[in-house]
Amino acid sequence: MFLHTVLAGCLLASSHAVSVSSEYNSELLQRSPPSAPPSVIEPVTELPIVNRLIAPDGFERSATLAGGIFPGPLIKAQKHDIFSINVVNRLRNKDMDLSTSVHWHGIYQQNTNWADGTSFVTQCPIPQNRSFLYQFSALNQTGTYWYHSHFSTQYCDGLRGPLVIYDPDDPHKDLYDVDDESTVLTISDWYEYHDPTSVLNSIIKPVTDNSTLINGLGRYPGGPMSPLSVINVEQGKRYRFRILGLSCEPSYNFTIDGHIMTIIEADGVETVPETVDVLPVYAAQRYSVVVHANQAVANYWARALPSHGNQSFVDGLNQAILRYKGAPEEDPISSAGPRVLPFNEANLAPLMNIPVPGVPEIGKADININLVASFRSGFFMINNISYHNPPTPVLLQMLSGAQHPSDLLPIGSVYELPSNKVVEIALPNTGAAPGGPHPMHLHGHKFAVVRVAGNSTPNFVNPMWRDTVNMGIEGDNVTFRFVTDNAGPWFFHCHIDFHLYYGFATVMAEARNQLPIVSESIPETWASLCPPDDLYTESYPGTFDTSVFT
Repeated sequence: MFLHTVLAGCLLASSHAVSVSSEYNSELLQRSPPSAPPSVIEPVTELPIVNRLIAPDGFERSATLAGGIFPGPLIKAQKHDIFSINVVNRLRNKDMDLSTSVHWHGIYQQNTNWADGTSFVTQCPIPQNRSFLYQFSALNQTGTYWYHSHFSTQYCDGLRGPLVIYDPDDPHKDLYDVDDESTVLTISDWYEYHDPTSVLNSIIKPVTDNSTLINGLGRYPGGPMSPLSVINVEQGKRYRFRILGLSCEPSYNFTIDGHIMTIIEADGVETVPETVDVLPVYAAQRYSVVVHANQAVANYWARALPSHGNQSFVDGLNQAILRYKGAPEEDPISSAGPRVLPFNEANLAPLMNIPVPGVPEIGKADININLVASFRSGFFMINNISYHNPPTPVLLQMLSGAQHPSDLLPIGSVYELPSNKVVEIALPNTGAAPGGPHPMHLHGHKFAVVRVAGNSTPNFVNPMWRDTVNMGIEGDNVTFRFVTDNAGPWFFHCHIDFHLYYGFATVMAEARNQLPIVSESIPETWASLCPPDDLYTESYPGTFDTSVFT
């Protein structure tokens, strides 16, 4: 495993103060009582971003939180809902990042690139004591998504939460009985010894997480027997569990003792049902699985084995509890059974056939781009360029008249893509970028994964469409396709947040001639987020030169 190791002299941003942290001094708990239902908010809402001391695994530290809780509240929407979310920056802890932005992961933002929430790509960050209203639709999207900070490594400090768009006409609805807030399962890493990530980013030694949290609760080695999350079920019922990988770094193998899982959704796309007994979940990926509560009334371990770090299940580490109605309130004594139904990514297929765009042959798209990842002098690179935040958001640069890719900052990290073209992205894994497998996420799209990790044979017949795919290991050449039908600059990056922080990213500047459609919906408050002395906001206060696109 590659733990991000950096030199203080190579920082992109730095902080040298530590957060308040202390050993949790409450009475040790030997039992995990029934978990409280998760907090739920509607798609039209206010979302305050605050600092608060929390102890999700028994160790108290300062965190950056959506709605003051971890994970953030479930944003519960219905198909065709309009989102209007006013993010209010009430951050106060000067030892942590005081600016913020919120990205709605997996939402395409068709014609609303400005609402994507990506600091320095689609907006300036929201300063302290300011707010910004994100307004967007999700068109015909349904399924399991999430939201998180897209400023520095802030989401590792807690600003992350689930977002679900329910479909009353779900084609899989006959396969399950229960699908509500109680069946949303988040898996995340947690950092506590003893600093916010603004400090972890700057220290000269390896850094890894201290605990795995399932629905915001967990335990750390040597810590108290603090409460674990409880997933309540009733014997005989079938449950649609929505499993979200909210981690900053590790992936997880998710299992439930004595139970199998049937995958019916991946990253918001319904799948042909695929039954497994272990589910690998990479950072930012989401799955829906159906679990039949058909075992004896008892408690069973739900396990999330991390890809590195503390890989033990002793004393409830890396686990939650599946509790049948009528079972005692105590930790399970179940054992992990033999795994006979392994996950194979190549077996995933969309339920509804989605044709792959372009000529069905590798390298025969309209635009073919090889993106080769590497690592040098403390920084990740794509095609020998390490991404760094530009002084002005890429969208503002484009709206203000930058007419050629060479005009767009950061130089070398922006790929200009004309509208309505089939783009093929290949990710040959040469082994030069340590710390993998790297989960790669493209904003603004889902894409057809025509060649998956661990399989050299392309699939142009029924490949899985998703928004986050892992690059696999050395020798793999994961390849995907999409169509440039969504105007604006879209971030493409590794979703291991520390890798992104050190340059593992690029920008797809798409369909420039369609940007006037995007500019029509941009509120005046968007440009006002940028400092008044910014070159672009100074030259174009509140207006954009859209004539350059015609």
